Amino acid sequence: MLITGAASGIGLALTRHFAAAGHRVIACDLQREPLDALQKEIPQLRVLAFDLSEARQIEDAFGTLGDDLPDVLINNAGLQHVAPLEQFPPEKWQLLIAVMLTGAALLTRAALPSMRRNNYGRIVNIGSIHALIASPYKSAYVAAKHGLVGFSKTIALETHDADITINTVCPGYVKTPLVETQIAALARTHRMTEQQVVEEIMLKPMPKGQFITAEELIGSVEFLLSPAARNITGQCLVLDGGWTAQ
Repeated sequence: MLITGAASGIGLALTRHFAAAGHRVIACDLQREPLDALQKEIPQLRVLAFDLSEARQIEDAFGTLGDDLPDVLINNAGLQHVAPLEQFPPEKWQLLIAVMLTGAALLTRAALPSMRRNNYGRIVNIGSIHALIASPYKSAYVAAKHGLVGFSKTIALETHDADITINTVCPGYVKTPLVETQIAALARTHRMTEQQVVEEIMLKPMPKGQFITAEELIGSVEFLLSPAARNITGQCLVLDGGWTAQ
């Protein structure tokens, strides 16, 4: 099992859970230092530091695995930048797309040959409610997450002849370091307090009015890896407290 963005937030929760459950986990992130700290906490982890925005680094990382190739890929790595499009730095826009869409596609491309040889593979993308709806000032993030859903549907069709599935988990807001940073950025952009951002922007659209928990995401991923989900592919599993039911 290979997990990207494994050193913090959702990826860290997934890494800890699946390692504790006995899975052979390859934890991946951009920086080596947090991965080394994580490996001290969980000695059985294999760790890889590479930049998802660089195709060559993805190829090189997979090359170091030898025969130890993953049959489960969790595309989780993400980042955010909040700004009106006219003020959005082009290099930042390109970086978000490169990490969350192109990087996920290139990792999937690298993992598929081994999955096909073994006639087994499970690919789970950690998407977002913003894979389904839009919010202002998040054009790159929304574009990347929408693209991830379309990509997954395409790969589901391309892998119909093997026991390989690809799905996208789409949660509402999860209280992670990424979201904490986003709260502060939205407060500046909208000239609101951070509490107002939480209440009026993040949770107000959700009828249930609460953050999604890491435990809910872990359970959703576990289900998609289970035999009960072997014919679920190209789908979105939405955890949004009723947001998209309106």
